Amino acid sequence: MRTIKDYFLLALRGTGMGAADAIPGVSGGTIAFMTGIFEELVGSINAINAQAVKLLLSGNIKAFWHHINGNFLAAVGTGILLSVATLAKLMLYLLSHHPIETWGFFFGLIVASSIFILREVKHWTLMSAPLLIFGIFLGVTVCTLSPTETPDDLWFIFLSGAIAICAMILPGISGSFILLIMGKYEYIMGSISGMTSGDFATNLPIIAVFGLGAATGIISFSKFLHWLLERFNRETLLVMDGFIIGSLVKVWPWSNMDAIKQSQFPDVPSELLSTIPAEQVDMHYVSATLFALAGLLLVSGIEILSKAIAKGRKA
Repeated sequence: MRTIKDYFLLALRGTGMGAADAIPGVSGGTIAFMTGIFEELVGSINAINAQAVKLLLSGNIKAFWHHINGNFLAAVGTGILLSVATLAKLMLYLLSHHPIETWGFFFGLIVASSIFILREVKHWTLMSAPLLIFGIFLGVTVCTLSPTETPDDLWFIFLSGAIAICAMILPGISGSFILLIMGKYEYIMGSISGMTSGDFATNLPIIAVFGLGAATGIISFSKFLHWLLERFNRETLLVMDGFIIGSLVKVWPWSNMDAIKQSQFPDVPSELLSTIPAEQVDMHYVSATLFALAGLLLVSGIEILSKAIAKGRKA
């Protein structure tokens, strides 16, 4: 039996997961693993099955809630939602006013994540390199062939939620990173920020559809992804890591010059940004490098702390 204090601590862990998933490159699953709730989280999500639906439809709410470990999911979920809502405005501000440094930080986060995922791969074989290369090719292809702006239609918002939520529970890959490469990171963050500002009419349908997609995705796909990692762990990690490495082309700090020019020349209309000579734009190479290093150090610190806690539990 858990006490109110226990549920408060679970909510704090959920806050850590939400903060991680709001930042591309850091995985909420890693935070869950580090804080000792990963197995219970996956088990609780897996419990949302046919039996749970049967209990719910029969009106046996108490048995349904107990079956899915509802108190646990509610506490962790509340922490995640509060954290994401709090960070949404900050992320939008940074992307708008300091794009180079922000993307540099994201770049460092993702590089570090890819390195640590690669270190988890054991027993390299002749097929390991081709799988990694295939993942890199897939990542580059998706990011370079996809349009800069993906559709804002509700069906695509639903799909984005379904795919991104699956990454949230997996250590090593961030749900917001998936949104980033799907071109919906700023859009969803903007909708969350709009909700917290009181603009419900415009943003509620977007968030509701995204949430519905997330619920569908986590129930439908999480079991398959968990099964895949259990049975084909090395192969899955290699392709996933290659995909992350290839997708770095999406977060290169100087890939979107219009956004950089807009941040430095806010009074210039967007249609005239292309007329600003490149030599007038401050590329912030030093600050971008420093923020990339900060991203590397952050993920490194999380991984080192995670391993130290895991060793402490075994001891």
